[in-house]
Amino acid sequence: MNNIKDAIFPLRVRTSAMLALFVAGLLIAGCGSSGESSTITIGNESKADSKLIAASPSLEPKTPTSGPLATEPKIEKGTGKPPTKLETKDLVVGTGPETKTGSVLFVNYVGANYKTGKVFDASWKRKEPFKFTLGAGAVIEGWDKGLKGMKQGGRRELRIPASLAYGSKGQGGIPPNEALIFVIDILKVG
Repeated sequence: MNNIKDAIFPLRVRTSAMLALFVAGLLIAGCGSSGESSTITIGNESKADSKLIAASPSLEPKTPTSGPLATEPKIEKGTGKPPTKLETKDLVVGTGPETKTGSVLFVNYVGANYKTGKVFDASWKRKEPFKFTLGAGAVIEGWDKGLKGMKQGGRRELRIPASLAYGSKGQGGIPPNEALIFVIDILKVG
C-alpha cells in the first residue's frame, strides 16, 4: 500500500503545482494586456481603468432612497414664449465631483414638452439611471452644454430651445420645433 501511496503523492504534488502555474499564467496574461497599468488607484485611474469602473454593474449608482434626489421631480409646463437660448437653474446644488467634458455621468431625469408640460420620457419609470459621456454627442446638445459644471448630488432644471434639442424634425412624442424642459439629477460623476 505504501508503494501506491508513494507513487500517487508526487503525482498529486506535480499536478497541483502545474495547475497553480497555469492559473498564475492566466492571471498575468489578463493583467495589463492593454499595455496600461493593471493596478487601479482611486483618484489616479487611467482611461482603461475608468472604462472598467464605469462599466462595472456593481459600481453603478442606484436612485437614492432618502434626501433631495429620492423623489421624482414634477415638471410644470413653460410659461411665456419658449426659450431661444439654453436656460439652467440649480434646484439642488451637489457637493461631489464636478462634471466636465469626458465625464461619465449616471443621471436620473424627467423630460417634458415646454408648451404642454407633458412628460415624454423619464428614467424614473425604468427604475434605472441613464449613463452617458458628457460632450461625446450621445445626448442632445442642450444636455451636453447644460450639465457642464454641475456637481454630483445636484439637481438642475434645463429649459432647452428646439435648436439644442430635436430641431425641426422632432422625435417620437416631441413635435418639430418644440422647446423642452428637463430636470436632471447627477447621481455619479465618473
